[in-house]
Amino acid sequence: MTDSSQADSIVGRGNREGAELFRQWFESLQGAIERGAPSAYVFVMGSMAEILRVFDLPMVFPEITSLQTAVRRVAHEYLNEAEDYGYSPDICGYVKADVALQLRGGRHPMGNVPKPALAVLTNACNTYIKWAEIWERFYHIPVFTLDVPGTRAAGTQTWPGDPDFENDRRYVQAQIMELITLCERVTGIRFDIDRLREVQAQANSMSRGWKRVLELNQSHPSVFNAVTDGTIYLGVANGFRGAAAGSQFFDHLVEEMEYKAAHGIGTLIEEKHRLIFVGVPCYPIFRRFNEMFAEWGGTFVSSTYLWFASGGTNLGFQFDLNRPLESLAEGVLISVRDAMDSMFYQDRAIAGMIDSFHADGVVYHPIKSCRTVSTGLADNRRALMAERDIPSLFIESDMMDRRVVSEAQLKNRIDAFFESLASRQQQGAIH
Repeated sequence: MTDSSQADSIVGRGNREGAELFRQWFESLQGAIERGAPSAYVFVMGSMAEILRVFDLPMVFPEITSLQTAVRRVAHEYLNEAEDYGYSPDICGYVKADVALQLRGGRHPMGNVPKPALAVLTNACNTYIKWAEIWERFYHIPVFTLDVPGTRAAGTQTWPGDPDFENDRRYVQAQIMELITLCERVTGIRFDIDRLREVQAQANSMSRGWKRVLELNQSHPSVFNAVTDGTIYLGVANGFRGAAAGSQFFDHLVEEMEYKAAHGIGTLIEEKHRLIFVGVPCYPIFRRFNEMFAEWGGTFVSSTYLWFASGGTNLGFQFDLNRPLESLAEGVLISVRDAMDSMFYQDRAIAGMIDSFHADGVVYHPIKSCRTVSTGLADNRRALMAERDIPSLFIESDMMDRRVVSEAQLKNRIDAFFESLASRQQQGAIH
């Protein structure tokens, strides 16, 4: 194989394969409807995929199905329907899009979504709990809430071996055993610990790959855009966690990114400014939002979204297959706690990212729909600016509702930000 043909086959493969896996995921949901198989509604922060796969339960991620309505520019139809039904314009756009999806009998732009047989959630997001109550009222299904102890204060995390951590781990493990009992009742399938080991082995491979991919974006130029390309990889990390297809995808993705890093192949733009993204992407104008940065040579090399919305996969945590249940509890505790930390104690981590990713600026993007992620970002920004001398941009829009997204205002703020970046770089060159 010639160098050019090898590059053609490898470069861009992650995006192609990721899009195909997404199609397969929606096809599998349609298949679950046709078979009359029970499905589970889950969330990205603590999906408990390792347990649910043991029982062959198809997983619906309502956060993902909702955001896909925005990417496909039909979210406003779903939002309006939910608001007409009685939901406030002020609440999470993901929730409202999902309510409309249920009112439509599961009809979605990418295929039909099955009704839930149970819902599994954690306390990582306060909205999760109220959201699941909606399904409980609609379908009279069991709802399982896993209470994961969070970090009490910044910098106070405990780790395996510490008495406080071990107490928390046992608390989580006891709840996992309750979840197993519930899954046995819903599916009629007995729990198989060897099957759990198989799933955990695939999850281990995926976690190693995801962690490596994120590290490789420290390369110059960066090998992928953390907002656009990263969202595709993130979807696979959630939807195919613990599956052989997901593990294989990340093996291929690592190969692609290592090839790009070794050959100096970056994203599709000439990289002039390396940026860190904080918050949730603007899905109603997803492509245009990125273009407003790319036009100035700005690329996102890292993102807190890939941190908190990956369900802990970004950490590279490895399950101990010799003690699968204890290790699962350990991994859930560490990963969900880390996802919460990424929203509440992120300024320290961002300061570290600036150096490791050689960032030129930080973009804060609070959104109307998500108070959990957005509340405190202004204070977070001030704390970071007090610690580090780095330019930052603070822009507001939404992840779902195009009615509160002003492209003109965003562009004005973004253009002014890059003009200040360019001036700063010129002054640095003079000195």
